[in-house]
Amino acid sequence: MLISVIVPTCNRNDLLSKCLDLLSPNGQSIDIEYELIVTDDGKGSQAKILIEEKYNWAKWVKGPQKGPAANRNNGAKNATGEWLIFIDDDVLPDGNLLQHYQTAIQQHPDCLAFEGAIIPDDWALMKNEMAECPINTEGNCFWSANICIQKQLFTRIGGFDELFLIAAQEDQDIFIRLTKHTVIPFLKDCVVTHPVRYGSISKKLKGIKIQFANWIYYTQKHSPMSIRKHLLESVWDYVKIAIKDILKLRLRYFFLDVIKCFYCLYLFFTYKKISPDS
Repeated sequence: MLISVIVPTCNRNDLLSKCLDLLSPNGQSIDIEYELIVTDDGKGSQAKILIEEKYNWAKWVKGPQKGPAANRNNGAKNATGEWLIFIDDDVLPDGNLLQHYQTAIQQHPDCLAFEGAIIPDDWALMKNEMAECPINTEGNCFWSANICIQKQLFTRIGGFDELFLIAAQEDQDIFIRLTKHTVIPFLKDCVVTHPVRYGSISKKLKGIKIQFANWIYYTQKHSPMSIRKHLLESVWDYVKIAIKDILKLRLRYFFLDVIKCFYCLYLFFTYKKISPDS
C-alpha cells in the first residue's frame, strides 16, 4: 500500500522546511513505502530549489495558482498512492503521524477517510486577543491541515471544490460530500502542531468581502435555509459576540464584530446568488 503525502505550499520555505524535516524518512517511524509531493503555488522557483537541494526524496510539482483548493487537487493529480494524506506546510507533524494513519487504514477497512488532531504550539498564547490557530481535538472539523482520504473516493467526488478561492469552507465542503460515502473516524493520536499567529486589523478588513463570498457559496450549496435568513441570524450572532467582547475589553475584536454585523446587513439588502470569485 503506497501512501501519498501532499503538502501544498506558497512562498513559505522556512515553514515548509521544518514540516518536511518531520515528514522525512528519518523523521517518521513507518515501515511502509510512501511518497511526498510538494505542490507549489509560490512565485518563482524557491521551493523547487529547496526540494532539489535539501529534500531530493520528495517530488516538487508546480501549482496552478488558483487558490488552496486547486493546489491540493493538483497534488492529488500527481499522486500515485492509494491514499492521500494532506498536510499543511506550516504544521509540525508528530513522528508517528504516518504510522498512525497506516494503522487506522488497516484497522478500519470500511472507512475511506480519516481526520487527525491539530493543536497549537502554545496554548497560553490562545488567550491573547487576535491570536489565531485552527484547533481540532475532538473531530468533526476535517480541517485540511491534517486529513487522509482514499484516492479513489477523492477522485470520484471531484476532490476539493475549486470555487473556494481562500482557505475557508473548502475542507468542510468536502467533509460533507465524503460523509455521504463513508464514516470518518477522528484519530486523536494522529497529531500536527500549528503555530499560533496574530492577525492584523487591516488584513482582516481587507479579507471580509471574499470571506463572506466564500461563506455564502458554501451556504448556498449545503443549507436549505435562505441566505437572507442566515444573514439575519449572523447579524444577531455578531451582536451577541460584540457585547461579550466589549465587556472583556477586547476592543479589536469588538471593532471587527461591528464591521461584520453591518456587512451582513449590507449583504441582506443587496444579496444575489454569487460565487467566491464574483
